[in-house]
Amino acid sequence: MKAIILAGGFGSRLDDITKVIPKPLVKIGKHPILLHVLKIYIHYGYTDFIIALGYKGGKIVEFFKKKNERTPTNKELIKGHTIFHKIKKKICKITFVHTGYNSLTGGRLKRASKLVDEDEFFLTYGDGLADINLKKLLKVHKKNKTLVTITAVNPPARFGELKINKNKVLKFSEKKPIKNSWINGGFFVMKKKFIKKIKDDKTILEREPLENITKSGELSAYKHHGFWQCMDTKRDKDILTEVLKKNKYFFK
Repeated sequence: MKAIILAGGFGSRLDDITKVIPKPLVKIGKHPILLHVLKIYIHYGYTDFIIALGYKGGKIVEFFKKKNERTPTNKELIKGHTIFHKIKKKICKITFVHTGYNSLTGGRLKRASKLVDEDEFFLTYGDGLADINLKKLLKVHKKNKTLVTITAVNPPARFGELKINKNKVLKFSEKKPIKNSWINGGFFVMKKKFIKKIKDDKTILEREPLENITKSGELSAYKHHGFWQCMDTKRDKDILTEVLKKNKYFFK
């Protein structure tokens, strides 16, 4: 089963870093976050990847290719370029596809999905990590038989909480995930016919396509209660770096 990884955005909130490299190559510890994402899939036996490129996509290809291999041009990458690369002692099939510089998430998915020949595939972003059980995610998807299954996660709290009665603090709690709220955790299973819901390059996946299938009852959720963290800002990068130092949650 293939996994499409969206890795083409500008990463504008990591401006100083992403002026030089694309966001998926920003390192958490010794390795780019993209490699950590791939290791999640490899841990569960999935080794067939399609990486949807855009901004500075050539640098991502260069990271994985052998030293003596030529980096394909964007024109060549539009049709897809496949290499075989060893990660965690597993030979992985990685197909790079240029999905446009200014395409939005839906547009990138629509272009990349042309390389999928199965009825179902995984999709995730190239800038978020979780200790998610992908086998359980797929099992929920098969059980619910919807077009898309989305991973729901509790959002990390940015601030602690105080409960006050008059001038007395009754409760002091440091930052914890918000347990009564759920957000998009970025790990999906999709049926290929969902792609018909995406109009063009300017379509945002998280708006009309997913909103519309929600109305028709074709979006189900897999609730992930474990670790999850995206990397939108320098602060997020620092959090992930600290988690890695503690040797927690990362698939080695």
